[in-house]
Amino acid sequence: MRRRAVGGRAINEVYSEQMAKTITVNGEAINYSDCFDFDKVFSSHHLWESYKNCKKGVNWKASTHKFTTNAPLNVFRLYIALKAGKFKSPGFYEFDIFERGKHRHIKSVRIEERVVQRCLCDYCIVPVLSRSFIYDNGATLKDKGYDFAINRVRTHLQRHFRKHGSEGYVLLFDFSKFFDNISHEEIKSVLSARFRDDMILKLTFHFIDAFGDKGLGLGSQISQVLALAAADKLDHFIKEQLRIKGYVRYMDDGWLIHESKEYLQECLEQIKIKCVEQGLVLNEKKTHIAKLSRGFTFLKVRHFMTATGKVIRKISPESVARERRKLKKLKNRLDCNLIIFKDIEQSYNSWDGHASRFNSQNTRQSMKKLFNSLFFRRRTQDEVLQNQTEQNDYRRAC
Repeated sequence: MRRRAVGGRAINEVYSEQMAKTITVNGEAINYSDCFDFDKVFSSHHLWESYKNCKKGVNWKASTHKFTTNAPLNVFRLYIALKAGKFKSPGFYEFDIFERGKHRHIKSVRIEERVVQRCLCDYCIVPVLSRSFIYDNGATLKDKGYDFAINRVRTHLQRHFRKHGSEGYVLLFDFSKFFDNISHEEIKSVLSARFRDDMILKLTFHFIDAFGDKGLGLGSQISQVLALAAADKLDHFIKEQLRIKGYVRYMDDGWLIHESKEYLQECLEQIKIKCVEQGLVLNEKKTHIAKLSRGFTFLKVRHFMTATGKVIRKISPESVARERRKLKKLKNRLDCNLIIFKDIEQSYNSWDGHASRFNSQNTRQSMKKLFNSLFFRRRTQDEVLQNQTEQNDYRRAC
């Protein structure tokens, strides 16, 4: 068994071993120590690999196509500007969208900045910051995401059942305007504690300050990554000091499970205090404690646990109602020749694929029936005769 490092020399040995480790980034093996060196992070090879990753799936965009036309020279110009410390953000493409009734202001970055941000995040920020993230922090990172988060909820429910049965409570919390309320000072202090390279800190702070005095914008990779770190202290506080083993966070949504309702109420008060310290704001309407036997909704999924410990997951009624309304609106747009059927079919198949994750076979069949009734309606005899008449008239005219 390896001895615990004691004394300055032993700690230095452990530190040297950690820095000498090899990690894999985009299928390429690099030394962990390279993540702290500006020149090695922004090598010409890393910038070119970042460019190739950035253009995937967006070659149809005019800006990407223009950049790609003379890609070697454009990437080389980025390399020169970065080495000279003269790279500046060219600004954002700003627009508004309404997602599930919510207004979101998007600040999309240009292709040049996306390449630089991709290189910075993939070869520097993510490998360093992710080492301190808890395992149940489920967003953005490789091999994690939506499916990972809801599967971890199922895992914690099963573990809870083996120890305490079907009795217990869950605490659900949500941050209000999570990205808008992220403190720049808090993020910068986290970065300053991890990095010593002035060039790395200067460039990262430049990207952060581009969003204003407070908050991070939606639409850029660095915002997604730094948002994970914004609540990292809260994650460790819940896991290590509150001693909550059953805890999952997916960006601005959090979930805790415990056998005692009173203890979860105490946890909620502690979480509120911690959020104030970190500049985060809890959404009081969406933050509540639910009884486990009655089921709960997390990440738009209804979770139930039976008396035998089986975890049942159903798609939320709101998502079903929204999809039914959407199909009816798409039918009207199709009748007005504003959309083609192929796009409608693709949209429906996407929803059906999402619903297939859950125990929602009857819901899927009902939605399929509605889809067929809207777009594959059986024609009446009069419509058939009218269509034949129109075809005959067309042949005579020809």
